[in-house]
Amino acid sequence: MSNPLFDNIEKKTGVNMSDVLKLVNSVQNANFKDEATVRQLIRQVGSIANKPVKKETEDQLVNTIINQSDQVNFNTIAKMLDKKK
Repeated sequence: MSNPLFDNIEKKTGVNMSDVLKLVNSVQNANFKDEATVRQLIRQVGSIANKPVKKETEDQLVNTIINQSDQVNFNTIAKMLDKKK
């Protein structure tokens, strides 16, 4: 995939855009009520970003997403991660 925009993002972030696109495809049909699926997605995001997610943080994210998936958005997750700093 040779796209100047993607190439620029990869250079600045170190994140492989093909990995991001694979993640996006897997999220589209994911069952966010299934714990194994949610854990896998959290680990994928951590891997792509080269940021390991602590077990405690993963557990909190899984619990929040599974139990409140209709109310969870990026801001909710970002706030949870910011509290861990």
